[in-house]
Amino acid sequence: MDPANGDEALREARLDVEEGADMVMVKPALPYLDVIRRVKDETGMPVAAYNVSGEYVMLKTAAAAGLLDERAAVLETLTSIRRAGADIVVTYHAKDAARWLQ
Repeated sequence: MDPANGDEALREARLDVEEGADMVMVKPALPYLDVIRRVKDETGMPVAAYNVSGEYVMLKTAAAAGLLDERAAVLETLTSIRRAGADIVVTYHAKDAARWLQ
């Protein structure tokens, strides 16, 4: 798909729903927060968002270099994905986030 064409992503999501999908996945999550919201609003289906490895590595690398607070950045990132409309977030940060949220 053309990453600049949100309408195309929506058409593909609608086709998935018409074919009987139980949920729709958007990946990568961060560059497509707008698509997550549009898919959620226009299909009414549960939306999964995949916070891909490149997004994970960006935060890990910046944290290791002392450029940001890893915990704060990860939780804000995951919150933004949920706020965009994702019902499920698949992420490599899952274990850390679970520990931080206890």
